Amino acid sequence: MCRVRTNQRDPTIEKILLRLAGYIRLALFLSFVTVTITVSAKENRDNHAAGAPTNVPLFNDVHFHLTNYVQQGITAQRYFEIVGDRVGRVAMFGIPLQQKWDHFVSGDRAPDYYLLSDAALYYYSFIDAVIATEYASLSDAQKARVDPMITGFNPTDMYAADHIRRVLLTFPGVFSGIGEFSVHKEFVSSKVTGHTASLLNPALDRIFETVAEIGLVAILHCDIDRVRTGEYPVHYDDLLRLLQKHPGASVIWAHTGLGRFVAPSEHHLALLDQMLGDPRYDHVMFDISWDEVARYVVQDEATTITWASLIEKYPTRFLFGTDSVAPADWDAYATTHVVYEPLWQQLSNHTRAHVERLNYERIFDTAVPRIREWERRELDKIAKPR
Repeated sequence: MCRVRTNQRDPTIEKILLRLAGYIRLALFLSFVTVTITVSAKENRDNHAAGAPTNVPLFNDVHFHLTNYVQQGITAQRYFEIVGDRVGRVAMFGIPLQQKWDHFVSGDRAPDYYLLSDAALYYYSFIDAVIATEYASLSDAQKARVDPMITGFNPTDMYAADHIRRVLLTFPGVFSGIGEFSVHKEFVSSKVTGHTASLLNPALDRIFETVAEIGLVAILHCDIDRVRTGEYPVHYDDLLRLLQKHPGASVIWAHTGLGRFVAPSEHHLALLDQMLGDPRYDHVMFDISWDEVARYVVQDEATTITWASLIEKYPTRFLFGTDSVAPADWDAYATTHVVYEPLWQQLSNHTRAHVERLNYERIFDTAVPRIREWERRELDKIAKPR
Protein backbone atom coordinates (compact mmCIF):
# COMPACT_ATOMS: atom_id res chain seq x y z
CA MET A 1 0.00 0.00 0.00
CA CYS A 2 1.24 3.46 -0.89
CA ARG A 3 0.90 6.16 1.79
CA VAL A 4 0.79 9.85 0.96
CA ARG A 5 2.85 12.11 3.29
CA THR A 6 0.79 15.26 3.25
CA ASN A 7 3.00 17.22 5.70
CA GLN A 8 6.41 16.61 4.06
CA ARG A 9 8.00 19.32 1.83
CA ASP A 10 9.66 18.56 -1.48
CA PRO A 11 13.47 18.50 -0.80
CA THR A 12 14.13 20.74 -3.79
CA ILE A 13 11.65 23.37 -2.57
CA GLU A 14 13.14 23.13 0.93
CA LYS A 15 16.60 23.97 -0.42
CA ILE A 16 15.26 26.89 -2.42
CA LEU A 17 13.47 28.34 0.63
CA LEU A 18 16.53 27.97 2.83
CA ARG A 19 18.73 29.65 0.21
CA LEU A 20 16.20 32.47 -0.22
CA ALA A 21 16.07 33.05 3.55
CA GLY A 22 19.85 33.22 3.61
CA TYR A 23 19.86 35.83 0.84
CA ILE A 24 17.30 37.92 2.74
CA ARG A 25 19.34 37.82 5.97
CA LEU A 26 22.50 38.78 4.05
CA ALA A 27 20.74 41.69 2.34
CA LEU A 28 19.42 43.01 5.68
CA PHE A 29 22.88 42.69 7.26
CA LEU A 30 24.59 44.52 4.40
CA SER A 31 21.96 47.27 4.53
CA PHE A 32 22.60 47.72 8.26
CA VAL A 33 26.37 47.80 7.78
CA THR A 34 26.08 50.34 4.94
CA VAL A 35 23.97 52.71 7.06
CA THR A 36 26.29 52.33 10.06
CA ILE A 37 29.42 52.97 8.01
CA THR A 38 27.84 56.00 6.32
CA VAL A 39 26.83 57.59 9.64
CA SER A 40 30.20 56.80 11.26
CA ALA A 41 32.10 58.14 8.28
CA LYS A 42 30.21 61.41 8.38
CA GLU A 43 30.88 61.81 12.12
CA ASN A 44 34.54 60.94 11.59
CA ARG A 45 34.88 63.54 8.81
CA ASP A 46 33.28 66.19 11.01
CA ASN A 47 35.54 65.35 13.95
CA HIS A 48 38.65 65.21 11.77
CA ALA A 49 37.85 68.66 10.39
CA ALA A 50 37.69 69.95 13.99
CA GLY A 51 41.08 68.46 14.81
CA ALA A 52 39.56 65.63 16.85
CA PRO A 53 40.51 61.94 16.68
CA THR A 54 39.57 60.13 13.49
CA ASN A 55 37.20 57.82 15.39
CA VAL A 56 34.06 59.20 17.02
CA PRO A 57 35.11 59.69 20.68
CA LEU A 58 33.15 58.50 23.68
CA PHE A 59 32.72 62.07 24.87
CA ASN A 60 34.11 65.60 25.06
CA ASP A 61 35.02 66.66 28.59
CA VAL A 62 33.87 70.14 29.60
CA HIS A 63 35.34 69.92 33.11
CA PHE A 64 38.86 68.61 33.72
CA HIS A 65 41.43 69.68 36.33
CA LEU A 66 45.04 69.07 35.38
CA THR A 67 46.20 69.94 38.92
CA ASN A 68 44.85 69.62 42.45
CA TYR A 69 44.54 71.89 45.52
CA VAL A 70 48.31 71.98 46.06
CA GLN A 71 49.06 72.53 42.35
CA GLN A 72 50.31 68.99 41.83
CA GLY A 73 49.03 66.81 39.01
CA ILE A 74 49.85 65.35 35.65
CA THR A 75 51.23 66.87 32.48
CA ALA A 76 49.10 67.58 29.43
CA GLN A 77 51.15 64.96 27.58
CA ARG A 78 50.30 62.41 30.25
CA TYR A 79 46.63 63.30 29.86
CA PHE A 80 46.72 62.26 26.21
CA GLU A 81 48.59 59.08 27.07
CA ILE A 82 45.70 58.22 29.41
CA VAL A 83 42.78 59.10 27.13
CA GLY A 84 44.17 58.35 23.69
CA ASP A 85 41.37 58.73 21.13
CA ARG A 86 38.63 57.86 23.59
CA VAL A 87 38.05 61.55 24.38
CA GLY A 88 37.60 64.13 21.66
CA ARG A 89 38.08 67.55 23.23
CA VAL A 90 38.66 68.78 26.75
CA ALA A 91 38.28 72.02 28.68
CA MET A 92 41.50 71.90 30.69
CA PHE A 93 42.26 73.97 33.77
CA GLY A 94 43.90 73.86 37.16
CA ILE A 95 42.40 74.79 40.50
CA PRO A 96 42.60 78.50 41.36
CA LEU A 97 43.08 77.89 45.08
CA GLN A 98 46.13 76.68 46.96
CA GLN A 99 45.71 74.80 50.24
CA LYS A 100 48.17 76.30 52.72
CA TRP A 101 50.42 73.82 54.52
CA ASP A 102 50.40 75.39 57.96
CA HIS A 103 52.81 73.52 60.22
CA PHE A 104 51.01 74.82 63.30
CA VAL A 105 47.84 73.12 62.01
CA SER A 106 49.05 70.00 60.20
CA GLY A 107 52.55 69.45 61.50
CA ASP A 108 54.60 67.33 59.11
CA ARG A 109 51.46 65.94 57.42
CA ALA A 110 51.18 67.72 54.08
CA PRO A 111 47.51 68.18 53.06
CA ASP A 112 46.65 67.82 49.38
CA TYR A 113 42.90 68.51 49.62
CA TYR A 114 40.87 71.27 51.19
CA LEU A 115 39.06 68.86 53.53
CA LEU A 116 42.36 67.55 54.94
CA SER A 117 43.33 70.72 56.78
CA ASP A 118 41.76 73.54 58.76
CA ALA A 119 44.33 75.97 57.33
CA ALA A 120 43.30 78.64 54.86
CA LEU A 121 43.10 78.55 51.06
CA TYR A 122 44.47 81.38 48.93
CA TYR A 123 44.24 82.32 45.23
CA TYR A 124 47.13 81.03 43.13
CA SER A 125 47.46 83.15 39.99
CA PHE A 126 50.53 81.33 38.64
CA ILE A 127 48.25 78.44 37.64
CA ASP A 128 47.38 80.25 34.40
CA ALA A 129 51.05 80.26 33.35
CA VAL A 130 51.26 76.56 34.24
CA ILE A 131 48.30 75.70 32.01
CA ALA A 132 49.62 77.85 29.15
CA THR A 133 53.03 76.14 29.40
CA GLU A 134 51.45 72.68 29.39
CA TYR A 135 49.40 73.63 26.35
CA ALA A 136 52.56 74.81 24.55
CA SER A 137 54.13 71.37 25.08
CA LEU A 138 51.48 69.66 22.93
CA SER A 139 51.53 68.87 19.23
CA ASP A 140 49.29 70.86 16.91
CA ALA A 141 46.87 67.91 16.67
CA GLN A 142 46.66 67.70 20.45
CA LYS A 143 46.23 71.46 20.83
CA ALA A 144 43.20 71.26 18.52
CA ARG A 145 41.56 69.05 21.14
CA VAL A 146 42.23 71.28 24.17
CA ASP A 147 40.40 74.39 25.37
CA PRO A 148 42.55 75.86 28.18
CA MET A 149 40.76 78.00 30.76
CA ILE A 150 41.87 80.92 32.94
CA THR A 151 41.27 80.36 36.66
CA GLY A 152 43.92 82.31 38.57
CA PHE A 153 41.82 85.31 39.59
CA ASN A 154 40.03 86.37 42.74
CA PRO A 155 36.29 86.86 42.01
CA THR A 156 36.01 89.39 44.85
CA ASP A 157 38.61 91.66 43.23
CA MET A 158 37.49 94.47 40.94
CA TYR A 159 40.83 93.93 39.14
CA ALA A 160 39.93 90.30 38.32
CA ALA A 161 38.72 91.33 34.85
CA ASP A 162 42.08 93.00 34.23
CA HIS A 163 43.85 89.77 35.14
CA ILE A 164 41.76 87.89 32.55
CA ARG A 165 42.66 90.38 29.82
CA ARG A 166 46.32 90.36 30.82
CA VAL A 167 46.54 86.56 30.62
CA LEU A 168 44.91 86.50 27.17
CA LEU A 169 47.40 89.04 25.80
CA THR A 170 50.37 87.39 27.48
CA PHE A 171 49.46 84.02 25.99
CA PRO A 172 47.59 84.83 22.75
CA GLY A 173 46.10 81.92 20.88
CA VAL A 174 45.84 79.75 23.99
CA PHE A 175 42.80 80.30 26.21
CA SER A 176 39.13 79.66 25.42
CA GLY A 177 37.46 80.91 28.58
CA ILE A 178 37.54 81.27 32.35
CA GLY A 179 36.83 78.81 35.11
CA GLU A 180 35.96 76.70 36.78
CA PHE A 181 35.86 79.49 39.37
CA SER A 182 33.75 79.43 42.50
CA VAL A 183 31.47 81.89 44.25
CA HIS A 184 29.59 79.81 46.82
CA LYS A 185 31.16 76.41 47.47
CA GLU A 186 30.61 74.08 50.42
CA PHE A 187 33.43 74.28 53.01
CA VAL A 188 35.64 76.15 50.52
CA SER A 189 34.24 79.68 50.61
CA SER A 190 34.73 80.03 54.36
CA LYS A 191 38.38 78.89 54.12
CA VAL A 192 39.52 81.38 51.48
CA THR A 193 41.59 84.25 52.84
CA GLY A 194 40.22 87.75 52.37
CA HIS A 195 36.70 88.81 51.50
CA THR A 196 34.19 85.99 50.90
CA ALA A 197 32.99 85.70 47.32
CA SER A 198 29.39 86.74 46.77
CA LEU A 199 26.90 86.86 43.91
CA LEU A 200 26.18 90.44 44.94
CA ASN A 201 29.77 91.65 44.49
CA PRO A 202 30.13 94.12 41.55
CA ALA A 203 33.48 92.45 40.78
CA LEU A 204 31.43 89.61 39.27
CA ASP A 205 29.64 92.08 37.03
CA ARG A 206 33.00 93.28 35.69
CA ILE A 207 34.05 89.67 35.09
CA PHE A 208 30.90 88.78 33.15
CA GLU A 209 31.04 92.04 31.19
CA THR A 210 34.54 91.02 30.10
CA VAL A 211 33.33 87.51 29.24
CA ALA A 212 30.62 88.96 27.01
CA GLU A 213 32.88 91.54 25.36
CA ILE A 214 35.62 89.06 24.44
CA GLY A 215 33.40 86.06 23.73
CA LEU A 216 34.83 83.81 26.44
CA VAL A 217 33.16 80.74 27.90
CA ALA A 218 32.73 80.99 31.69
CA ILE A 219 32.44 77.87 33.87
CA LEU A 220 30.94 78.97 37.17
CA HIS A 221 30.68 76.88 40.33
CA CYS A 222 27.96 78.25 42.56
CA ASP A 223 26.16 75.97 44.98
CA ILE A 224 22.41 76.38 44.79
CA ASP A 225 22.13 76.14 48.58
CA ARG A 226 24.04 75.84 51.83
CA VAL A 227 25.06 72.49 53.27
CA ARG A 228 22.17 72.74 55.74
CA THR A 229 19.27 73.20 53.35
CA GLY A 230 16.20 75.29 53.97
CA GLU A 231 12.77 75.41 52.39
CA TYR A 232 14.12 77.25 49.35
CA PRO A 233 17.67 77.27 47.90
CA VAL A 234 19.34 80.32 49.36
CA HIS A 235 21.58 81.23 46.40
CA TYR A 236 19.20 80.50 43.51
CA ASP A 237 17.49 83.89 43.15
CA ASP A 238 20.73 85.86 43.46
CA LEU A 239 22.28 83.66 40.76
CA LEU A 240 19.34 84.29 38.45
CA ARG A 241 19.62 88.05 38.94
CA LEU A 242 23.35 87.97 38.12
CA LEU A 243 22.85 85.86 34.98
CA GLN A 244 19.92 87.96 33.83
CA LYS A 245 22.13 91.08 33.89
CA HIS A 246 24.63 89.50 31.48
CA PRO A 247 22.75 87.91 28.57
CA GLY A 248 25.76 88.24 26.27
CA ALA A 249 27.98 86.05 28.44
CA SER A 250 28.32 82.35 27.59
CA VAL A 251 27.99 80.65 30.99
CA ILE A 252 28.21 77.01 32.02
CA TRP A 253 26.78 76.41 35.49
CA ALA A 254 28.86 73.60 36.97
CA HIS A 255 27.08 70.60 38.51
CA THR A 256 23.68 72.38 38.23
CA GLY A 257 24.51 73.92 41.60
CA LEU A 258 25.00 70.64 43.49
CA GLY A 259 28.00 69.50 45.52
CA ARG A 260 29.42 66.76 47.69
CA PHE A 261 27.33 67.97 50.62
CA VAL A 262 24.74 70.06 48.74
CA ALA A 263 22.22 67.47 47.60
CA PRO A 264 19.28 68.18 45.29
CA SER A 265 16.13 69.24 47.07
CA GLU A 266 12.73 67.92 46.03
CA HIS A 267 12.32 71.14 44.01
CA HIS A 268 15.69 70.99 42.25
CA LEU A 269 14.54 69.70 38.86
CA ALA A 270 11.52 72.01 38.88
CA LEU A 271 13.84 74.99 39.41
CA LEU A 272 16.11 73.84 36.59
CA ASP A 273 13.07 73.40 34.33
CA GLN A 274 11.88 76.90 35.22
CA MET A 275 15.30 78.34 34.36
CA LEU A 276 15.68 76.36 31.15
CA GLY A 277 12.26 77.43 29.94
CA ASP A 278 12.93 81.13 30.52
CA PRO A 279 14.50 82.85 27.46
CA ARG A 280 16.33 85.27 29.77
CA TYR A 281 18.72 82.40 30.55
CA ASP A 282 19.23 81.01 27.07
CA HIS A 283 22.93 81.88 27.39
CA VAL A 284 23.35 79.48 30.33
CA MET A 285 24.33 75.83 29.92
CA PHE A 286 24.27 73.10 32.58
CA ASP A 287 27.32 70.98 33.35
CA ILE A 288 26.50 67.55 34.87
CA SER A 289 30.11 66.76 35.78
CA TRP A 290 31.42 65.08 38.96
CA ASP A 291 30.79 61.52 40.10
CA GLU A 292 29.22 62.85 43.33
CA VAL A 293 26.58 64.62 41.23
CA ALA A 294 26.15 61.57 39.00
CA ARG A 295 25.23 59.48 42.02
CA TYR A 296 22.42 61.90 42.86
CA VAL A 297 21.10 61.60 39.31
CA VAL A 298 21.14 57.78 39.14
CA GLN A 299 20.35 56.97 42.76
CA ASP A 300 17.32 54.94 41.65
CA GLU A 301 15.38 54.22 38.49
CA ALA A 302 12.65 56.80 39.12
CA THR A 303 15.17 59.58 39.73
CA THR A 304 17.15 58.62 36.64
CA ILE A 305 14.03 58.69 34.48
CA THR A 306 13.05 62.12 35.84
CA TRP A 307 16.47 63.59 35.06
CA ALA A 308 16.46 61.96 31.63
CA SER A 309 13.06 63.50 30.88
CA LEU A 310 14.36 66.98 31.71
CA ILE A 311 17.47 66.51 29.56
CA GLU A 312 15.35 65.16 26.68
CA LYS A 313 13.20 68.29 26.97
CA TYR A 314 16.29 70.55 26.61
CA PRO A 315 18.88 68.42 24.75
CA THR A 316 21.03 71.38 23.68
CA ARG A 317 21.52 72.76 27.21
CA PHE A 318 23.42 70.04 29.07
CA LEU A 319 27.09 69.07 28.82
CA PHE A 320 29.02 66.14 30.18
CA GLY A 321 32.25 66.57 32.12
CA THR A 322 34.31 64.28 34.30
CA ASP A 323 35.47 66.79 36.95
CA SER A 324 38.45 64.48 37.24
CA VAL A 325 41.44 65.90 39.13
CA ALA A 326 44.95 64.80 38.03
CA PRO A 327 43.89 61.18 37.37
CA ALA A 328 46.41 58.34 37.50
CA ASP A 329 44.78 56.23 34.80
CA TRP A 330 41.73 55.80 32.56
CA ASP A 331 39.58 54.14 35.22
CA ALA A 332 40.13 57.03 37.62
CA TYR A 333 39.53 59.56 34.85
CA ALA A 334 36.34 58.04 33.42
CA THR A 335 34.58 57.27 36.71
CA THR A 336 31.85 59.86 36.21
CA HIS A 337 31.00 58.60 32.73
CA VAL A 338 30.68 55.05 34.06
CA VAL A 339 28.47 56.09 36.98
CA TYR A 340 26.15 57.81 34.50
CA GLU A 341 25.53 54.58 32.54
CA PRO A 342 21.88 54.28 33.76
CA LEU A 343 21.27 57.82 32.49
CA TRP A 344 22.89 57.11 29.12
CA GLN A 345 20.58 54.11 28.74
CA GLN A 346 17.54 56.34 29.28
CA LEU A 347 18.51 59.01 26.75
CA SER A 348 17.80 58.88 23.04
CA ASN A 349 20.81 58.64 20.73
CA HIS A 350 20.12 62.20 19.56
CA THR A 351 20.11 63.67 23.06
CA ARG A 352 23.04 61.61 24.27
CA ALA A 353 25.17 62.79 21.33
CA HIS A 354 24.42 66.41 22.24
CA VAL A 355 25.19 65.97 25.94
CA GLU A 356 28.35 63.94 25.42
CA ARG A 357 29.82 65.74 22.40
CA LEU A 358 27.85 68.16 20.23
CA ASN A 359 26.93 70.86 22.75
CA TYR A 360 30.57 71.20 23.75
CA GLU A 361 31.63 71.63 20.14
CA ARG A 362 28.95 74.23 19.44
CA ILE A 363 29.79 76.34 22.50
CA PHE A 364 33.57 76.37 22.08
CA ASP A 365 33.59 76.54 18.28
CA THR A 366 31.50 79.69 18.59
CA ALA A 367 33.70 81.22 21.29
CA VAL A 368 37.25 80.60 20.07
CA PRO A 369 37.15 82.63 16.81
CA ARG A 370 35.75 85.63 18.71
CA ILE A 371 38.50 85.38 21.33
CA ARG A 372 41.27 85.14 18.72
CA GLU A 373 39.85 88.18 16.90
CA TRP A 374 39.72 90.18 20.14
CA GLU A 375 43.34 89.25 20.85
CA ARG A 376 44.41 90.34 17.36
CA ARG A 377 42.69 93.71 17.74
CA GLU A 378 44.18 94.38 21.17
CA LEU A 379 47.68 93.28 20.22
CA ASP A 380 47.48 95.46 17.13
CA LYS A 381 46.64 98.45 19.35
CA ILE A 382 49.69 97.71 21.47
CA ALA A 383 51.96 97.35 18.43
CA LYS A 384 50.61 100.50 16.77
CA PRO A 385 49.82 103.03 19.51
CA ARG A 386 47.95 106.12 18.43
